[in-house]
Amino acid sequence: MSLSVHIMDEIKTAMRAKDTVALEALRAIKSEILLAQTATGSKEEISADEEVKLLQRLVKTRKESARIFTEQNRLDLAEPELAQIAVIEKFLPAQLSEAEVEAVIAKIIAETGASGIAAMGKVMGLAAAQLGGTAEGKTISTIVKKLLT
Repeated sequence: MSLSVHIMDEIKTAMRAKDTVALEALRAIKSEILLAQTATGSKEEISADEEVKLLQRLVKTRKESARIFTEQNRLDLAEPELAQIAVIEKFLPAQLSEAEVEAVIAKIIAETGASGIAAMGKVMGLAAAQLGGTAEGKTISTIVKKLLT
């Protein structure tokens, strides 16, 4: 089942349950999917990789908003953002722990023989391709820097 069909089913469920937070998050996902589909000029389905990137971007923006609201002592605004993150993360693949990500990156470095910070771009490209949606780019970048220095 494609993500858009799954989202529509979840929207119906949230509407029946009168879950406004989930409904808002699900509608945001649906909107982003439609924007991504129409950006290419055709109504074709977007790939699974693009769907994961889209969901990660939604989570990232909400985390940033929640962080800003928390810093400004606006917990009334931060709490809905955090609740929406939980809804969106249900559609993401399971995230790897930092130790698991570090093991994968160490393996990539060993296979490529990369050394020094100059090889960071090469390692980042391979790591991003291999880890896909199972780790955040910031986490990957931090670990690559740590292992290459």
